[in-house]
Amino acid sequence: MRSPRTIAAVAAITIAGVGLLAGCSGSGSGDSSDGKVHITVASLIPGSDKAAFKAFDDRVKEFEKANPNIVIKSEEYQWTGPTFSTQLAGGTLPDVFNVPFTDSQSLLQAGQLADITKEVKALSYAGKFNENVLAVAKSGDKIYGIPYGPYAMGLSYNREIFQKAGLDPDKPPTTWDEVRQDAKTISEKVPGVAGYMQMTQGNTGGWELTTTTYARGGRMETTDGGKTKVTTNNPVTKEALQFLHDLRWEDNSVGSNFLLDWSGINQAFGAGQIAMYPSGSDVLTSLVQQNNVDPKTYGLTMLPIDSSNKDAGVLVGGNVAAVSPKSNEAQKTAAVKWIDFYYMQKLLNQDQAIADAKVLAKSNQPVGVPTLPVFDKATYDQTMSWIKPEVNIPLENVAPFTDKIFDANLVPEPNKHTQELYGALDAVVQAVLTDKNANIDQLLTKVDSDIQKLVDADK
Repeated sequence: MRSPRTIAAVAAITIAGVGLLAGCSGSGSGDSSDGKVHITVASLIPGSDKAAFKAFDDRVKEFEKANPNIVIKSEEYQWTGPTFSTQLAGGTLPDVFNVPFTDSQSLLQAGQLADITKEVKALSYAGKFNENVLAVAKSGDKIYGIPYGPYAMGLSYNREIFQKAGLDPDKPPTTWDEVRQDAKTISEKVPGVAGYMQMTQGNTGGWELTTTTYARGGRMETTDGGKTKVTTNNPVTKEALQFLHDLRWEDNSVGSNFLLDWSGINQAFGAGQIAMYPSGSDVLTSLVQQNNVDPKTYGLTMLPIDSSNKDAGVLVGGNVAAVSPKSNEAQKTAAVKWIDFYYMQKLLNQDQAIADAKVLAKSNQPVGVPTLPVFDKATYDQTMSWIKPEVNIPLENVAPFTDKIFDANLVPEPNKHTQELYGALDAVVQAVLTDKNANIDQLLTKVDSDIQKLVDADK
């Protein structure tokens, strides 16, 4: 649920992937009696395995060795739409925290992200950013964060379950009809497994409904002459919901748990209870760290894209590393140094790229997980060549995605009241899965009306 404006190409590595928005505690105390600058930083989400935390701690030690005047305290946290505002208002965020692309603009406009323009422009590569990506953290010429880990939505699938159902894991579905048929086959031949499922709560239901709507060529919002119209009640979204309805009520291939958020569906997938689900292209990192998924059993392919519709495309998102507005000047400088070290240098510096990859590989963390580039494809290709000896995931298992994403139409998430829109659509997705006679038209009409009021109130 994170969005840039437009992004090109694929893949970079990051220890904290799609949904791995981490860290939470009070802002650091800055300069202290020891004469050093103290800052708190986002680490990993609660529940990540010990090896992942060790890998993170090893990077902290490297940073502190290179910057002896800075002391890092790391904090665990998982960002979720419904709780983030409360935590932000309560002053419990660290000096360096992370927000989705979708929220960065509203937060910076509200003065909840520090202006780090001076610090970012002092970076040697400041002019190398993909401006379409950096735009999510800018207002005019001011910079309020550094984007990292952009990703595209794909279709994750369990290769072992495909084999058990008599399906070829090297030939994943390429159309929605094939997704439906494979899901039905799996549910019939592998007891206790949902062939396909989508997320439904915590704003993720609306996020994934938007994802599948985009793939079919629809839009949840349109803008004309600077005016935004909420358009969830459109034929394409209805088609996406009808698809879910048919899998649930005709095929019985989506299981029986209809209250799944990001963590919940990852857990179910990791436990072998779900064979296919839409996901961020970088989700394997979390699946390994939190759900003990063996990369050999994991497959990633493109979501089926309606080639007959020129607007059909892949939803893209990402994270922004931001700094608390409560941080003093010394902390801001230290915070950007940390962001540069932890998130950026492994994409730009050969020694840092190799060091980061070695730390991950040594801790049995996945190296080579597909995301999208913060800079450009040439930089990505160079980074991948540096870390090639450390890549420890079967690249052929994600090739159905990486071979095609370069040519895909990449589409940003809706940019007006995104989280409220997603939350309202959660209820629609749940209704379709729990009420065979749910009135889709009536449900979407209400969403349009409710969210349009919020959009209009912004004027």
